[in-house]
Amino acid sequence: MQVMFSSIASLFVVTFLSGLVVYLVPKWKGEQFNMALIFSGAYLFGITLIHILPELFNGEGSRELVGSMILIGFFVQIFLEYFTSGVEHGHVHSHDHSMSHTMAASISMLVALCFHAFMEGSLLAHPSTIHEHHQSNALLIGILLHKIPAAFALMSIVTCHFKSKVKPLLFLGIFALSSPLGLLVSDQVAHQNLIPETGFVILFAFVSGSFLKISTTIFFESNPEHQLSLKKILISSLAAGLAIIAENLF
Repeated sequence: MQVMFSSIASLFVVTFLSGLVVYLVPKWKGEQFNMALIFSGAYLFGITLIHILPELFNGEGSRELVGSMILIGFFVQIFLEYFTSGVEHGHVHSHDHSMSHTMAASISMLVALCFHAFMEGSLLAHPSTIHEHHQSNALLIGILLHKIPAAFALMSIVTCHFKSKVKPLLFLGIFALSSPLGLLVSDQVAHQNLIPETGFVILFAFVSGSFLKISTTIFFESNPEHQLSLKKILISSLAAGLAIIAENLF
């Protein structure tokens, strides 16, 4: 219970404080953000490959089922990005007058983001047949690293959309609560055996597919001209190496 409470608190606090930075310092941006985004993407990609996928393929679900759900999660994430504008992988747009600034567009973006956040929070529930060896904090670290640029990007958009000072904070609060809610709901479902373990395998495979889409998109968008960048390679390698270390130490 204490472990779950600390995970819930970490998810909410890190997400909310990250978005609050943009709210308080709206002109904050630059190369530091891009480097942090690359680091989080590489870590998320690494932890998906070395933690989530091995446990899924060693779990109760058939390999064909797991593979199919990973693919479905990948393509559903592509669909969601039509509503989120890529906020979940830290995509910050330059706003112009041709963009839709309606409340409906902002709400649809928030709903899609919260759906994704709810799903990734559910990954931290630990049914025993899926997470057999330990409750790895490496996955929590990866999700937290992923939440930081997502919160940055969300607030950069909604602060441009709304003149109100309250609405951006409301959006941020709802977004920050989504992953903790996903963890709480999935944990209760697991403990009360409301769905079979195969259901969790399907859910986790679906989310891992979205993680693969998000992390690879970060790589592509960070280098659209396909130029060799030693700094980006070093940061990506460091993040992937830390994912391996975190998985084995924590």
